Formats: sequence, structure tokens, C-alpha cells
Amino acid sequence: MNLRLIGISAGVLVILSLPLAGAIAGPDFAGQDDGKGGGLLSSLGFVEPGGRSRTPAPAAAPARPAVPQEPGPSKQPRTDSRCGPELSSPQGVEAQTCILVGDGQTWGRSYYRNTGSRALDAVLTMMGPAGHTVQIRCAVKAGGEPGLCETPREASAGGPDAYSAIAEFAVPDDEGQLLLRSGSNSPAPADG
Repeated sequence: MNLRLIGISAGVLVILSLPLAGAIAGPDFAGQDDGKGGGLLSSLGFVEPGGRSRTPAPAAAPARPAVPQEPGPSKQPRTDSRCGPELSSPQGVEAQTCILVGDGQTWGRSYYRNTGSRALDAVLTMMGPAGHTVQIRCAVKAGGEPGLCETPREASAGGPDAYSAIAEFAVPDDEGQLLLRSGSNSPAPADG
């Protein structure tokens, strides 16, 4: 019984001394010369005398073709805009509506913020040449986070001056009380 206890203790002692042996052997665990006669792997017989590991090397990852990187930010197509003034209502709705033109396409966009306590509905209408009209509905959350409502992009049929956009913000109920109307070509409000 004492021999079994001595054997278990010796095994535990050997297991606990392995990290200490690794620390004494130095940071070179591949068996290369560290000035102390080899690393832990070499002393345990896992490295051949020439310093090569007996364990198989992991397979190299397949080479990926190099993609040339251009310095600086990626090039975005130029976008021109024509915006109306920033407007606000006493109910806490702020908006600015724009016509955007870029890469041969035109679309309407309204930037908004609803600082009120109720969610609202917004209808954004973009009108183009020859009576062409596009309309989209957007849900406007309460709480003051900025957002945007945007029409789909369409092939341009004229310059930015040939288009206009109007965003209307209303209470989403049967009455649909209009709180704010913002246009891309609205005149700036007069002071005074």
C-alpha cells in the first residue's frame, strides 16, 4: 500500500514539474539552440538532434491571390443634391427634404427626427419630368433618433431642377393630422 502511494505521489510530482522544466528550458520549445543546450521538446525527445521537430508540421494554407489595394478611401460616384430648408413643427418633428442625382440616377430623400412621444407616418413623393411621380411611405419612430426616408432610384430624365420632392409627416390615425410638410424646393422661412 505504501508503494502505491509513493507511485501516485511520484506521478503527481512529475506532472507538476513539467511546467517548471519548461520555464527552466527557456522560451525555445522547438529545440533550437537557446544557449542552454536545447528546449523542453528536445529534452523530452520530440526534436531530432539537428533541431527538426519529429512531429509533422501543420499543412500550409493554400496561397490566395494578392488583390492590389488602392491607397485612400474607395471612390464613390459623385452625388449632387438640391435640398430645401431644415424645418420643424411645434409637435417635435424636424425634417429636410432633398433631390439627389448621381451615377445617372435620381431619387428623393427626407432626413428627419421625431422628438415627440408618438410614432408618425411619413409620405415622400418625388415628382419628375412629364408628370412622373414616385411615392413611398415610411414609419417614423418616436424618441429623437435621426432617420431618413428615401424613394427608389430611377434613371435620370433631366437635371436636378427637373425634379422636386415633398415629405409629409402625419399622425397615423383616422384623422391623419398633418404635422409638417418639407419640400426640396421650399423657400427658406423668412426671419421676423
